[in-house]
Amino acid sequence: MTLSLEVDRTAWNRHVDGVAGRVSGLVPVVKGHGYGLGRRWLADRASRLADVLAVGTVHELADVPQGRTAVVLTPALDVTSVARADAILTVGSTAHLAALGRTPRRVLVKIRSSMNRYGTPVADAATLIDECERAGHTVDGVSIHPPLAGSSADHADEIASLLRHIDARHTAWVSHVSFDDYAALRAAEPTRQWRLRLGTSLWHGDKSMFHLRADVLDARPVDAGAVVGYHASVVSTAGTLLMVGCGSTHGVAPLPDGRSPFHFGRQRLVLVEAPHMHTTLVLAPHGQPSPQVGEFVDVQRPLITTQPDHVDWR
Repeated sequence: MTLSLEVDRTAWNRHVDGVAGRVSGLVPVVKGHGYGLGRRWLADRASRLADVLAVGTVHELADVPQGRTAVVLTPALDVTSVARADAILTVGSTAHLAALGRTPRRVLVKIRSSMNRYGTPVADAATLIDECERAGHTVDGVSIHPPLAGSSADHADEIASLLRHIDARHTAWVSHVSFDDYAALRAAEPTRQWRLRLGTSLWHGDKSMFHLRADVLDARPVDAGAVVGYHASVVSTAGTLLMVGCGSTHGVAPLPDGRSPFHFGRQRLVLVEAPHMHTTLVLAPHGQPSPQVGEFVDVQRPLITTQPDHVDWR
């Protein structure tokens, strides 16, 4: 059973180094499962690009190499187990500040964007910054995270609007803007220090560099109307029933419109029932190419939510 991710090593390294070379103040994001590449491995690669790395939670700090600073993007309500004393923690409210206790910390003050996730309203940001400093913490800047919805220009406009309320002595840590819009923000406020968080656009880029595939564990003829699977699903048409070696454990799921994410011979295979744990039942209808046991089918899933068993660098 294997969900395998093949990566064109030369093209990937060229892309990553090219992006890093264009960004002043780059903060590579290494969180979750490491964008399908493995978080610990990716943290080592990121440490060659920048002096600061962003992780998702305090539980991911241990993967950041020594000699590099980690900024934690998600506020923590329990910092007793924080693995790195030099980590920069996110504070978006007085509750987050109280959770830090009396030990002096480095912090980022999170400004609430139009995403309306955690973060202080910009009108209250100066007060929260003052409270952090009075409590003995070092404020490394303010963090703004626009939503995915909207264009880069929309996000840049929102960032600029919010920062009008923030003293220029505070570094702006931002994301979800293009290189050009980031450069324009910096040019508009040249006295402010800037940091740009990059995750998906840094690590993924051109999807032609990647090939996600899963092996076929078993295959057998099946008639229309046969009952199969965990949920006693009814096979819609005669063909070859395939047991594919990946499932919900890997983050593999139907596409947003309910269609199958599996292909073989450039044709979509029929999803018999939702992927479950380590195996998914799919159907190659009669007249359509069908793989044999031990062959692979292509898997159409975003790498940010998919956990391969193996990464094969070609």
